[in-house]
Amino acid sequence: MDKPSKWSKKELVAYILLYIANSDLHETSDEKKFILSKVDRETFANVHEEFDNDNDYQCLQKIIESVKTHDYFKDDFSELFSDIKLMLYADGEADEMEETTFMYLRKILKK
Repeated sequence: MDKPSKWSKKELVAYILLYIANSDLHETSDEKKFILSKVDRETFANVHEEFDNDNDYQCLQKIIESVKTHDYFKDDFSELFSDIKLMLYADGEADEMEETTFMYLRKILKK
């Protein structure tokens, strides 16, 4: 996969949603289905392979780099944050770790 500065919006969204889904160390089939409702299977597979090779620090650095490089959200993250909120409840409940990760990510992206 390309460097984060070259990611498409779909790749970035998939990566962020995977980051949230895995923040409790368990990606459920419902969370996977939700991500697949936002991106195609090929994008999901490519992004998942990249994600699987990254540690937490690398994930955050890639998200920050991609968001800062692109103007996909035009300083309005409401759509992205809405998708993340839906992701939190994709498996029926929001885990405390997932909620904490979302709050932390929101602070980072709004800087």
